[in-house]
Amino acid sequence: MRADLLGPKVENVALALVELPIKDADPEYVVFLINNREDIMEGIIVASTGYGENPTTGEQIKTSTLRKGIEVMMPGEAARIEPIMPDLFDISNEFWVSFWVHETMYDKRFVFAAGTIKPKDFQWIPSLNARGIILE
Repeated sequence: MRADLLGPKVENVALALVELPIKDADPEYVVFLINNREDIMEGIIVASTGYGENPTTGEQIKTSTLRKGIEVMMPGEAARIEPIMPDLFDISNEFWVSFWVHETMYDKRFVFAAGTIKPKDFQWIPSLNARGIILE
């Protein structure tokens, strides 16, 4: 019975956090949703929140929950979700992605765990033409 509650497995959908250089300024960090599927994603909702502990004070931190809706993403397409400030890199940043393909709803949780967003460790992401980290 519990298996019936689980939706279909989400494959070929990724979330990337990339660094976008800005001339004569600090870079901007942005989260993108990437459709690596061979079909069209529709009715997409992304909910994001950050949570964790301030490494300096030990105080618990929880950000506001932000929601973004995207009507359609074609195969191979990437969509800008939201910018993320570097002072949030020390906490966990969670993104719930829900979408429809034909008559089936898919749902997946992506988490950039606390302390894993390190610009010095970013790799080149060809599909976004930028350096960053990618979760699949």
